[in-house]
Amino acid sequence: MYRILTIEDRIRVPPEKLGTNVKEAIISSLADSLEGKVSRDAGVFLAILDVSDIGDGLIEPEDAGVFFDTKYRAVVFQPELHEIIKGEVTEITEFGSFVRIGPLDGLCHVSQIMDDFVSYDDKQNRFVGRDNKRSLQVGDEVITRVTAVSLDKREVNKVNLTMRQPGLGSITWISEKEEEKKKKLEAEK
Repeated sequence: MYRILTIEDRIRVPPEKLGTNVKEAIISSLADSLEGKVSRDAGVFLAILDVSDIGDGLIEPEDAGVFFDTKYRAVVFQPELHEIIKGEVTEITEFGSFVRIGPLDGLCHVSQIMDDFVSYDDKQNRFVGRDNKRSLQVGDEVITRVTAVSLDKREVNKVNLTMRQPGLGSITWISEKEEEKKKKLEAEK
C-alpha cells in the first residue's frame, strides 16, 4: 500500500550542499539517502515530498556536515499482510512466478498459482493448469493477495503471494469466470 508518512529525524547535510538554500539542501540530502531504500518499519521510500520545521544546524566534532532536526513527508510503499494488490508477472521459474507489485517483486509459489494441478512449460516459459488449461506467463496482469512480508535493510526482501482464492489470479481468468457466471445467469432466466 502506498502511504504518505510524516517523519521527524535529524538529517545530515554534507559539506558540498552547504551554502545553498537550507530547505533544498535537506530535501536533496534526504532524497540521496532514502529514495529507493527499504526500511523494515516504513517500507520502500519512493519520494521526499517536502520538509518543514527545520531546527537550528548542529555541528558535531570531526564531521564536516551539519545536522538539522527536521520534519518531512515521504511517499512509501509498504505491502500489508492479506492486502489484495494488482501486479504484473515479470519472471516465471520452475518454482513459481515473480510478480511486480509497486517497486517490489513478490513470489507466487507454484502451489499458490491456481486451484488445479499446475505444470511448468519450460519451452514456452509458462505455467499451465491440467484441467482448466489456463496459463500464466510473463506480462500477464494478475490480482494477488499478500501472504507474508519480510522487509529488511539488506537486499533480502521477501513478499509472498497467492492467487488461489476466489477473485484472484490472472485478469484474463477473472474475466472468463465473470463471463461464465453471466452466461449461467442468462441461461437460468
